[in-house]
Amino acid sequence: MPFAPSGDVRLYYEEAGSGQPLLLISGQGGDHTTWDTIRGDFAAHHRAITFDHRGTGQSDKPREPAYTVQGFARDAVAILDHLGIERAHAYGISMGGRICQWLGIEHPARIGALVLGCTTPGNNHGVRRPPEVDARMADRPTDLDELIAFMAEQMVSPAYIAVHPEYVDTWRRRAANPIPTYAQKLHYMASEGHDSWDRLPEITAPTLVIHGTDDFINPSANAALLAERIPGAELYMVNGGRHGYFIEFREECTPVVLDFLARHPI
Repeated sequence: MPFAPSGDVRLYYEEAGSGQPLLLISGQGGDHTTWDTIRGDFAAHHRAITFDHRGTGQSDKPREPAYTVQGFARDAVAILDHLGIERAHAYGISMGGRICQWLGIEHPARIGALVLGCTTPGNNHGVRRPPEVDARMADRPTDLDELIAFMAEQMVSPAYIAVHPEYVDTWRRRAANPIPTYAQKLHYMASEGHDSWDRLPEITAPTLVIHGTDDFINPSANAALLAERIPGAELYMVNGGRHGYFIEFREECTPVVLDFLARHPI
């Protein structure tokens, strides 16, 4: 199996397709399977690279030192180093979008274009999620059916689930290889500790901010804050999209992202 070293930690990764390299970066507690549904869309045009964050999937799961979003960004760069890739585009969702911000801030020479999906600049200057949703994110249900119901409700609309009942099955399959409870909490603390506000104007990479209008995990008002703070950033709002806008509105959103990347080649 392919692993890339990042310090003492081994990170599992996969590649598909050819063309300009594109890191697809999952969110809090997520692994490479987050992208399974749409990875092929990007692999048709790019060398698409997915990976398991430390603490998830087949990557190592250290208990210390504490995880940070900046550390996750360094992990992403370590994968590029391992693959001999000088520069890559990066598309991150949720915490993955926070990681992308730090890629643009601290590793500008390694980044082509950035796509920040359903993410925030951090709680200090961003719009916090509703308290009841935050409580569930901090301490996710231990009952499998309850967890799946909560995550599915936050990610996509009931109408989508009614037409695509297989979507719920994807969450059940992920539960077969769960993130350890301690690692889930380390991911949550890393994501909650993110604060890029003061340094967002340093981002020079072409940036697309894309967000669903009905997102409660990361409220949609954060999108405009990011787009206004990052020089030259473009903003695209997905009407009716929840936190999983990229799945439910795949036919709308994937072409938007691909067009943006095509307009900003490495």
